[in-house]
Amino acid sequence: MKKENKELNNEEASLVEKNYKKRKSKSTKIIISVLLSIILIYFLYVIYLLIKQPTDVFTIDEGKLYLEETDIGYVIRDEVVVKGDNYKNGMEQIKNEGEKAGNQEIIFRYFSKNEEELKKQIQDLDVKIQETMKGQTDLYYSDVKLLEDQLDEQLEQINTITDISKLTEYEKQINTLITKKAKIVGDKSASGSYLKELNNQRVQLEKQLNDGAETIRAPRSGIVSYKVDGLEETLTPNSFSALNKDYLQNLDLKTGKLIATSDECGKIINNFEAYIATVSNTKQAKEAQIGNTVKLRLSNQVEIDAEIVYTAPQDEEDTLLVLKIDKEIEELSNYRKISFDLIWWNYSGLKVPNQSILEKDGLHYVIRNRAGYRSEILVNVKKQNDKYSIITNYTTDELKELGFTSEQITEMKNISIYDEILLDPNSNK
Repeated sequence: MKKENKELNNEEASLVEKNYKKRKSKSTKIIISVLLSIILIYFLYVIYLLIKQPTDVFTIDEGKLYLEETDIGYVIRDEVVVKGDNYKNGMEQIKNEGEKAGNQEIIFRYFSKNEEELKKQIQDLDVKIQETMKGQTDLYYSDVKLLEDQLDEQLEQINTITDISKLTEYEKQINTLITKKAKIVGDKSASGSYLKELNNQRVQLEKQLNDGAETIRAPRSGIVSYKVDGLEETLTPNSFSALNKDYLQNLDLKTGKLIATSDECGKIINNFEAYIATVSNTKQAKEAQIGNTVKLRLSNQVEIDAEIVYTAPQDEEDTLLVLKIDKEIEELSNYRKISFDLIWWNYSGLKVPNQSILEKDGLHYVIRNRAGYRSEILVNVKKQNDKYSIITNYTTDELKELGFTSEQITEMKNISIYDEILLDPNSNK
């Protein structure tokens, strides 16, 4: 009996111990769950603060503000097309595309009729002349020796020349030296009559070659171009009053398309100025005045100054503007219709969002937040676009003109770079 009671007591003790362990485990789980919940809430709060802070305040920094628009422009140049009579024969460029030429300087030439055949005949004669003069060692008079030295010098230099105009000049000089040498040797050698005959044939072929060719000279100084599109005599600086929106659109030109290179003619472009005609529907275009200056940002991201030289309203919305430029003229010679950014103004300074600015009694303020202490600070709004403003502090003289007393001015706080201001003070009233 005692044995049975002892076993019963052991079972009860075991049950009590199991229940205690279960309660202890459950309490531990509850404590862990509470701790995790607290940690989770803390992290959520921190994330909230991190997200909330940037939307509540804005850190002032230096910046640049633009008021600009993207427009389509038509390039107008002061240019003269030059074309000769032999344009059907093909042409050789003496001056390269974009190279400057002086007044009456040769810029290109037309080939003569059967030019390749004539050149081949001259080359064959040169070979015969050289072969005939071989072995004439007893005829090295001082003048012949001088000519040969000059020939050697010219032949050495021609290997280093890449400019086609200089190559042409060297070729002429070499041909002249060969002809002179052949004439001297012909007069002194036993085979002189044959050399004279060859030399006479060469002279006749050269005359035929030169008489058939046509050289074209620049009618004035400027940039040489072979990109001719047929609008050179239509889109000119003398015809601004004839321009309008419909006329420009009816030209049916593709924006950014390169003008094709002509193999029949060339032109001389005024390298000091060019013009861009554009149609704009903005308020700034309507209010633009002749003589105003703006900036243009071209497709190569270069910004250049421009002057408004002509304006004409087209309808209730659109205004035609003609802008004069004196930079990037060579770059624009490749195009007739371009896309560009018209920058009406740009301003640098302390840049803030427009929504950060409060307006009271015609004056502007920002709310500075420094270590939780907020101050209302008067600022001068210099420039403003749709999103941002450039602000400065008023000078003492400006504040006096606004009616502030010396005591008030002394107590005024200033805004500076890296200050934090309320992003939207209207929502914090």
